[in-house]
Amino acid sequence: MSSNGVSKWTFKTGSEVKSSPAVGRDGTIYFGCRDRKFYAISPQGKKKWEFATEAWVDSSPALARDGTIYFGSWDKHFYALNPDGSVKWRFQTGGEIDSSPAVGADGTIYFGSHDKKFYALTFEGRKRWEFATGGQIVSSPALNGGGVVYFTSVDGFFYALNEDGSLRWRLHTGGITESSPVIGLEGTLYVGVNNYVWAIDPDGKKKWERQMIGVVEGPPLVVADGSAYVVSWEGDLVALDTDGHSRWSFFLWNNYGCGSPAIGADGTVYAHGKYYSFLALDANQPLARTPWPKFRGDSRNTGNVNETTR
Repeated sequence: MSSNGVSKWTFKTGSEVKSSPAVGRDGTIYFGCRDRKFYAISPQGKKKWEFATEAWVDSSPALARDGTIYFGSWDKHFYALNPDGSVKWRFQTGGEIDSSPAVGADGTIYFGSHDKKFYALTFEGRKRWEFATGGQIVSSPALNGGGVVYFTSVDGFFYALNEDGSLRWRLHTGGITESSPVIGLEGTLYVGVNNYVWAIDPDGKKKWERQMIGVVEGPPLVVADGSAYVVSWEGDLVALDTDGHSRWSFFLWNNYGCGSPAIGADGTVYAHGKYYSFLALDANQPLARTPWPKFRGDSRNTGNVNETTR
């Protein structure tokens, strides 16, 4: 789609797409689909290749600097593909994977699984460590660029792990949604917790909570002035300041789902609206320059901390 809202092309898959696309340095678009396939599409909308798995691919891909593409599948495998679509390696877990991976500064890949474990793999596909929680991990990790990994589990806890897999802290939220954490100004963490948005300081203490109209499934998005943009299931897009007060709000539509808004370099916010429409809102605030200000970390959705705007 062009910046003025005109459709450039469409690409038809065999089923629903929940995976958020990642854009490579050459403009190639990568995403998974519930037709059990993972796709690579050219900037012109032509299929470059597809890769078949044995189940849904809801996991959004992460891109390594060498071009390797990482993602998980509901077939319980985590995949690494070469840029040409061939398999580099695969790693089996004990449960389905819809958590989207994050790539650390040293190339370590982090993700969660329905087997209630959080994994760290080397770029060769070997397990560095695993961390057991009390519930399925359906959220996706955020990295602070300093060796700390953040994620949530449906056991109701928000976790912070050190890069060696040891527990730094955990905070009981009671949250069971799939909202993934993001990092705001001064390291403040934002995450959806059932019908609330929580702000958490880097030491694991809750700063504030703000009740929303409806469940918050999607990750927040943090912009340059420190505001966190949040969408609830009922369709309210709200900009919260660093104290949790509303700066502005905009109603999108009912039953919005678990998506997170996107943002352009000029601060334009993009989100889907009622009756399958797509909206562009002039919010005048670019993405915050923090290690992980949005779902997938950066504007190309690479899931790689080396690519984020810091």
